Amino acid sequence: MNFTLFVLIGFAVLLLLLLAWVLRDTSKLSKPNADLDSADTPHVAFFPQVRQALAEQDSAYLSLRGMHELSRRVRKERRKIAMAYLTCLRGDFLKLWRLARVIASMSPQVGMLQELQRMQLGLAFSLRYEMIRIKFLFGFAPLPELGSLSEVVSGLSIRLETAMKDLGERTALAAKLASSLDRRWLDTP
Repeated sequence: MNFTLFVLIGFAVLLLLLLAWVLRDTSKLSKPNADLDSADTPHVAFFPQVRQALAEQDSAYLSLRGMHELSRRVRKERRKIAMAYLTCLRGDFLKLWRLARVIASMSPQVGMLQELQRMQLGLAFSLRYEMIRIKFLFGFAPLPELGSLSEVVSGLSIRLETAMKDLGERTALAAKLASSLDRRWLDTP
């Protein structure tokens, strides 16, 4: 066997290990804070606090004062908070994504194109989520990416709320039409 074949096999094994690491169940690894997981407070309410926690001013101040160990510990703890927020954001997205599937099954207008768009959104979210998670694991603080991921979840929430409202209005109209037809037959002698 030649050297090129060994390199290709090693690269393939490395890619498989990386794929297994990325696809592992992160809900077992990092349990989010119970306060962040409350159902009555949306993820959007916590983003300003996460953004403040990831700001560099505090650690720069501590480093300037010569408290390097404390600064390192503060950054590490704040990254844990951001990771918990990211995990909750993923949970919110998955709940909304499942709800979109239920709404799509009840709506007669949903076609193949909309289903492909939903699948594309899920794939794009998952890839962006994993990239942000990897950046956090390596010690970076990708605030713009985290903000845009939060906006994706917010946009999906708004779109689903609109779709549910439209579906409810159509259902109410159909029920009203059916009841008026039933009443018409009852009024005749």
